[in-house]
Amino acid sequence: MTDALFVVSEEGYWGEECVEPLETLSEAGVEITVATPSGNPPVIDERSIDPEQVGAETAEHVREVHETDERLNDPISVTQANAEGYDAVVFPGGHGTEWDINQDTHARKLLRDIIEGDGKALVVCHAVGILAFTRDSHGAFIVNGRDVTGFPNEWEEGIVDEGDRMPDGRKLPYWVEDEVKTAGGNWDAELDSDTSVTVDGDLVTGRGPGSSHAAAKTLLEELDVELEA
Repeated sequence: MTDALFVVSEEGYWGEECVEPLETLSEAGVEITVATPSGNPPVIDERSIDPEQVGAETAEHVREVHETDERLNDPISVTQANAEGYDAVVFPGGHGTEWDINQDTHARKLLRDIIEGDGKALVVCHAVGILAFTRDSHGAFIVNGRDVTGFPNEWEEGIVDEGDRMPDGRKLPYWVEDEVKTAGGNWDAELDSDTSVTVDGDLVTGRGPGSSHAAAKTLLEELDVELEA
C-alpha cells in the first residue's frame, strides 16, 4: 500500500489544488491522511468555490468534497506526522499557505525529511513558497539549484492591489516567485503552456489549479503507481 500525507492550510487552501490530487491519488489506491497545522479542519478559499471564478461544475464538486470528505474533516496535526510513515507528502496551494503552511516549522520538517528520505514531495502553486523557507540538514535552502514551477508574479499582479492587499483585505506577506528565486531556485512557470509541472529529483512542483491533475499524475508516475482501471 502506498501512503500519502496531505498538508492543507487552515488560512485558505485552493479547492481544486487539493481535491484534484486527493481524488487522483485515491483512485490509484493510495491511502491518504490529511494534516493541518493545528489539527483543525482546513479552511477553503471562498474564491475557489465561487462559480464566477472557477465555473459552476468545479465550484459545486469542490464544495461537496470539502464538506463531506472524512479525511479533510478529521485531520491530524502536522506535529503528529512523521515523514517516515509516508511514501509522499503533498502540499496543496492557495494564498492561505503563505500565512501558515509555508511558515510552519513542522510542515517544513516534513518537506525536508521526505525529500532527504526515500519519499516524494508534491508542492503546488503558492505552497511552493515553502521551498524558500525550508533548509536541508546541512543548513542550505532546499530549493537551491533545483528546477521548480509555481504561482508566477505575472498572475499575482492581477490579484493584489498596489499595496499587495488581497481581495479580502489581507496584505500578502511575499510573492512566491521572488522568494523562491532569492533562495536559489531555478524558476520557470512555463507561462506559454496550458499546464506546468516540474520534476527535480524527489521534488514535483505544479504551477496552479490548472496543473493540479497533471501534477498528481506525475507524482503517481514517480511513485510507480498506476491509476486503477
